[in-house]
Amino acid sequence: MSKKLRDEFIDNFFKAILMLENEEECYQFFRDIATISELKALGQRLEVARMLEEGLTYEKIVETTGVSTATISRVKRSLDYGEDGYTLILKRMRIAED
Repeated sequence: MSKKLRDEFIDNFFKAILMLENEEECYQFFRDIATISELKALGQRLEVARMLEEGLTYEKIVETTGVSTATISRVKRSLDYGEDGYTLILKRMRIAED
């Protein structure tokens, strides 16, 4: 993980997230800590990552999600050069669906 990102506050934030036990608790916590717009943007980015991994075009992703091509490009860059966080969670989500 980037040393620029890691600090005590973020460590505690991630520890708090790991203490959430179910989807309802996630809704409660994240609704208090973030705006609806922020949460929707995070959800859209995860969906963009899923769609990119499936090989969908930018045009189809924009049409389906309503995100900008700039957002798609940022997610694509993370998939290609990031910390593999999207790849990790998408793989786990696929396994959970089976």
